[in-house]
Amino acid sequence: MIQEALKEIKRGCAELIDNEYVEKLLKAYFDEGKTYTVKAGFDPTAPDLHLGHTVLLQKLATFQKYGARVQFLIGDFTATIGDPTGKSATRKVLTQDEIKKNISSYTSQAFKILDESKTDIVYNNDWLEKLGAAGMLRLASNLTVARMLERDDFSKRFASNTPIAVSEFMYPLLQGYDSVHLQSDIEIGGTDQKFNLLMGRQLQKLYGLKKQQAVLMMPILEGLDGVQKMSKSLGNYIGVTEEANTMFAKVLSISDDLMWRYYELLSTKSLEDIEKLQEGVKDGSLHPKKVKEELALEITERFHSHEAALAAQAEFEKVHAKSQIPTDIEEFECDGEIWIAKALVDCKIEPSTSQARRDIKQGAVKVNQEKISDMQLQLGAGEYILQVGKRKFAKLKVK
Repeated sequence: MIQEALKEIKRGCAELIDNEYVEKLLKAYFDEGKTYTVKAGFDPTAPDLHLGHTVLLQKLATFQKYGARVQFLIGDFTATIGDPTGKSATRKVLTQDEIKKNISSYTSQAFKILDESKTDIVYNNDWLEKLGAAGMLRLASNLTVARMLERDDFSKRFASNTPIAVSEFMYPLLQGYDSVHLQSDIEIGGTDQKFNLLMGRQLQKLYGLKKQQAVLMMPILEGLDGVQKMSKSLGNYIGVTEEANTMFAKVLSISDDLMWRYYELLSTKSLEDIEKLQEGVKDGSLHPKKVKEELALEITERFHSHEAALAAQAEFEKVHAKSQIPTDIEEFECDGEIWIAKALVDCKIEPSTSQARRDIKQGAVKVNQEKISDMQLQLGAGEYILQVGKRKFAKLKVK
């Protein structure tokens, strides 16, 4: 049982530090029913999560399956500093109102994956604010400036004379102190968080705890393009609050190769079941699209419902396989003749008229299901179905 649990825990993980300690925790659970704690920190810097964020949540859910109590840490104190990891400039400081709004959104989304009865939501403002000046100075004395500048992001900014706030140096120390206060057994995070995660191990030792947390790092999930990390700013993301039809269609849009990566990091199917699917695709007994549909159904059901997932699948088939118009598209109105590029922007299916012109030139724009090539087209009085690509639709009534 221990090895089976360890296999699932290590599934998809990029690095596990102190495998022996994790085995010891699992043995205590299986032999004595003794629980252990797994910490993951989330700075509420934005109100919405995407599937990239849920990689950690899926791993936390796996730990819960094998005896862990999750410490879901909301960094309401550290969010006022901003994690400098991977940043080329100092982050904008969030207001308390922004933080509270984002916290509410985060937790409601997280419990679509985590078992709430096995989760403790903790806020690091509760103990970090009480440290005071003396506590902060003691904490800061545990790390040298030279050691901090070994970090790649800081060294690059220092070399290019880009400002680094002293408060940013405190971020990894504060994250590490969270592990001291919570006496965490394991902490998980992305591979980009290695410096911060190891700080918890170091500080637990320096502060006299009789243990050092194990550290498990998960890879950064690639976005829909299969190249860059999933990011809202890059537009290659699948948001967990997106409507079911959009979510289903976006999962089906990923490449066949990327599909297996998503299965490994996001699916609850066992490794053995995934291997059978891979073998089926390889020997031709399963079509990749069918396997991808299974993944799309699983993910859509997780954040919506079984019925919503099936409806999204039916809608996708209707729109894409049969080239029909979606049943539920947003409607807009305008007074008088309108230029097609402006119409696409006003109907919120293009971000700008320049992008609209590019898409028209590439043949990606349709009006009433007919592809158009005239970038100067004017739409007179009437009703139009506007379409960009395979997933963006709007109905426009020109008065």
